[in-house]
Amino acid sequence: MIYLLLSILSSTLIYVVFKLLEKHNIYRLHALIFNYLIAFVLGMSMQSDLQFSDILEIPSNDWFYGAVGLGIMFITIFNFMVITTQKSGLSVVSVASKMSLAIPVIFVIFYYDESLNTMKIFGILLALVSVYLVSIKTKKGIKIDKKNLIYPAIVFIGSGIIESGIKFFENDYIKESDIAIFSASLFLCAMTTGLIALTLTRKNRTTPIKLKAVIGGFCLGIPNYFSIYFFINALRIETLSDSAVFILNSVSIVLLSTLIGIFAFGEKLIPKNWIGIAVAIVSLVLISLFN
Repeated sequence: MIYLLLSILSSTLIYVVFKLLEKHNIYRLHALIFNYLIAFVLGMSMQSDLQFSDILEIPSNDWFYGAVGLGIMFITIFNFMVITTQKSGLSVVSVASKMSLAIPVIFVIFYYDESLNTMKIFGILLALVSVYLVSIKTKKGIKIDKKNLIYPAIVFIGSGIIESGIKFFENDYIKESDIAIFSASLFLCAMTTGLIALTLTRKNRTTPIKLKAVIGGFCLGIPNYFSIYFFINALRIETLSDSAVFILNSVSIVLLSTLIGIFAFGEKLIPKNWIGIAVAIVSLVLISLFN
């Protein structure tokens, strides 16, 4: 259970760092690239008894191409989140990314033939409702121009595929001893993709790299690495089903991030958000009891 708690805390710290990046007007792509570099170095340093020959053998691992794909998707989906925010607003991207929880939950239930009961199904539905309600930032709900619908759709599907992919490779390909190096490889691929984007886009090429972006990337890279490392380990908790881990992890992150937003950043909540918090607590209790 400690791995699940650490995963929640690590992911919540990512939220805090992103808020600080926004507050200090730090160019996010630069911070992201340095963040992936730090996460990669951290992962390699945590791999026990790492030899140079082990590094050369990374591409021969069964999980390697999965790490490549997930790494590319990491930064690609982030860029679509930025585009979605610009075109449709923060509420839309928040709902799209957080509601993607439904995809890995459905995946593990059907692909791994998880058992279900009435209370668990009710808890899952409440979890999805709570995530939606907490994510809404305006009283009118969300409005999306049809021509921009593709962007939140990509965020929703892509985010769900990433989490489902992590579960798939964790279950079928990643040995206990490979968790650190798998995570490191994933971040290396994300960093490489970011560097390619940096060189291909004129705006990115002409924007100077500032020290605060390097510092921001360092602060982001540590919790980012551990969010993946601890989450993979959390998926191996024998007393919790995979769907329960996904829900407890995601809903707790949303809940904790919201509370930090209120007390640390002075964010104001609308009535729907408070209802969402209450529903989230009920869903966490149900999933914990009937997982």
